[in-house]
Amino acid sequence: MIQAGISPIADLLKQHEAELLNEWVAEVSATAPRGDLIRESELREQCREFLDLFRRASQTAGGSDVSGPEWSQTREMLTALSASRARLGFTATETATFVFSLKKPLFARMRNDFGSDMNGFADAVGFTTELLDRLGLLTTEAASKAREEVIARQQEDMLELSTPVVKLWEGILALPMIGTLDSNRTQIVMESLLQRIVETGAEIAILDITGVPTVDTLVAQHLLKTVAAARLMGADCIISGIRPQIAQTIVHLGVDLTDVITKATLADAFLLALKRTGATIGRAAPRGANL
Repeated sequence: MIQAGISPIADLLKQHEAELLNEWVAEVSATAPRGDLIRESELREQCREFLDLFRRASQTAGGSDVSGPEWSQTREMLTALSASRARLGFTATETATFVFSLKKPLFARMRNDFGSDMNGFADAVGFTTELLDRLGLLTTEAASKAREEVIARQQEDMLELSTPVVKLWEGILALPMIGTLDSNRTQIVMESLLQRIVETGAEIAILDITGVPTVDTLVAQHLLKTVAAARLMGADCIISGIRPQIAQTIVHLGVDLTDVITKATLADAFLLALKRTGATIGRAAPRGANL
């Protein structure tokens, strides 16, 4: 029979490490089966590492406060695990289950080892529950934060993909924009455009807003900032895709676009850009015309 307390819990973990590991892996697989995202061998290694860190920390910790230095390695392990699982596609709940699912096999072992000492068993269960709950909460917070970071990166990647800078001709770039423009997206648009101007030495950049649903004062300001930044890099801008309703909105808002060349369509803007760069386009002679 063992007595309740921190060291006895560590002793229990040490005495039954192999059995607990097998039972815990089985419990995790049953409560949060994600064999599509993680191999059983990897899951087993994560469980083994946590059990080892949990045992060592519980030997020296002075209570259930997991913020102390004794638990630093355990916290680091759970934080890294949460970030890794967030990237794989685990939810915060599924990640927290990794910790919470240890309760069932651990309490079953406690019940056997404490025997008839119900007070000791109750104390050990209460202490261990509080400890695992705190670690589970830490894991949930870390998983949520990691997931938010993953989503933020995905949004940035989508913004970059949705604002491609296309080289239409020597010295002519086009930036077709689709969707709503906000401050974050404008910054990405501006950086992408300026980088391509530097790389290609373009003289003219066409900003096509055909796919922008609405233009308000903020959107207009964003466009003007982009035009100004491109000019500082030595490239003139043409804004195309000015539909009648957008033109009326711009006039109604009092936005001054007198210094900016605008065209109704991307094709019109491209033709103007070709003329300004000195390029000409002619129709090819029909086949056999000179025969």
